[in-house]
Amino acid sequence: MSGVTPAIRFLRERSVAFAEHPYRYEHRGGTSASSRELGVSEHIVVKTLVMEDEEAQPLIVLMHGDRQVSTQKLARQIGRRSIEPCTPPVAEKHTGYMVGGTSPFGTRKPLPVFMERSILDLPTVYVNGGRRGLLLSLSPRDMAHILSAVLVDAGVESTDR
Repeated sequence: MSGVTPAIRFLRERSVAFAEHPYRYEHRGGTSASSRELGVSEHIVVKTLVMEDEEAQPLIVLMHGDRQVSTQKLARQIGRRSIEPCTPPVAEKHTGYMVGGTSPFGTRKPLPVFMERSILDLPTVYVNGGRRGLLLSLSPRDMAHILSAVLVDAGVESTDR
């Protein structure tokens, strides 16, 4: 393993149990590629999505890899007028991570985190470890706790399947 990422440092500082899972990164492969490489269900690979509200205030959404975020449902649930995905340069500016390697842990500045409620039903999840080609497995309850995640119901079936 080459180097400790800010995400790994963040988890270690909080004594959170996790395991590292390097894999062969595939450009634009997303969670389907990482789940295939690691031999796990795409449903338990959690995407870290960087979005902004109508006032360009950034936020993170954690979603099952095989689902999409309904930005309308999310905006309604969190009391915003609108939510849109950030462009890659804006997402990188907010988090300090390259797109494809964005972790919810150890971001450049603390961001509000919204997590799909059903993620808590899983015994273990895989989430980006702060660089392309590295996932971390951990308890979703630990993840929600250390991120002070707000639970939402904003997931919809992916249309690109």
